[in-house]
Amino acid sequence: MRRWIFGLLVLAALPGCRTHDPKQELEITDLETYWVVDSPKGTTQIISPAVRFRLRNKTQEPIRSIQATANFKRVGEQENWGSAWEQMTPAGKPLAPGQDVLAVLRSDGRYTSPTDDPEKIFRHELFKDARVEMFVRIGASNWVKMAEAVIERRIGARGVLELGAP
Repeated sequence: MRRWIFGLLVLAALPGCRTHDPKQELEITDLETYWVVDSPKGTTQIISPAVRFRLRNKTQEPIRSIQATANFKRVGEQENWGSAWEQMTPAGKPLAPGQDVLAVLRSDGRYTSPTDDPEKIFRHELFKDARVEMFVRIGASNWVKMAEAVIERRIGARGVLELGAP
């Protein structure tokens, strides 16, 4: 019996066995939302909502296996319209204390329009604004909702536009 209890104590002490709390260990900064223009299909323009943020390690320990996901919904609707997922930390490269990593999650839900100007889609009678809910998990922790936001009616990320990129 003592060996069994000792074995449980050893397992509980292993770093990979502890339960992570993403809200306590990570924070989202520099959050921005916008629309991305996909490659046109002939004369049809395609746009999709996106969210861009930095995820920072608030702890004094490196964090391995961080994943982020986003659910995109049209305003006024409850069902998911699109989603995106990203592995935030590559294998063997944990997120160091105080370090952050950039996430860009782009929905697979899209609007299409036979126009040469993607911003005209925003004025179409069937266009609905979108919102996003962002979730993060560490290792095998539960997915934790970290933030939510409305997608701005803007083409392209501000950070990219400020650098002079098209």
